[in-house]
Amino acid sequence: MAKRISLREFQASLVERLTSAKRGETAQALLGIVSGKDHFLLELSDSGEVLPLPPLTSVPLTKPWFAGMANVRGALYSVVDFSAFRGLEPTPRNAEARLLLVGARHGSNAALLVNRTLGLRSLARLHAEPSAAEHPGEGAPAWTGERFSDDEGRAWTRLYLKVLLEDSDFMNVGI
Repeated sequence: MAKRISLREFQASLVERLTSAKRGETAQALLGIVSGKDHFLLELSDSGEVLPLPPLTSVPLTKPWFAGMANVRGALYSVVDFSAFRGLEPTPRNAEARLLLVGARHGSNAALLVNRTLGLRSLARLHAEPSAAEHPGEGAPAWTGERFSDDEGRAWTRLYLKVLLEDSDFMNVGI
């Protein structure tokens, strides 16, 4: 019985997304992810594929935030623990953990290990926070952007994957 309800909810959600796509509302929708205790928003076109965490092969002489290599349908992806990369606790490798294949669009087989994905978030339902220009000295990385909050008080940060993939610290995994 629970599967039937779940299927109905999925179908209703799908119909709603298709209807909003016809109205052009999906251009404002971003993928929500959790890394550590932080919430991020990614462009759907940049976010690539989202997978349950596959087995990872460790690579010697790499930085602690480099989680290893993943074989995804015969292609190797370098996996960065996004939370550890940002200097926070490593991402728990549990059933909620997800692998985001983020580099394919930009010519790189890179993937981010994150705590979980939260689905689509509409920018229309988020509230813009004051820009970093209004708070000098905060020193946010170039690959982060606008900040938003939702009705539940959660802070969201825009993540620019192309800029992250071009970041020399992100690409330099060797010790």
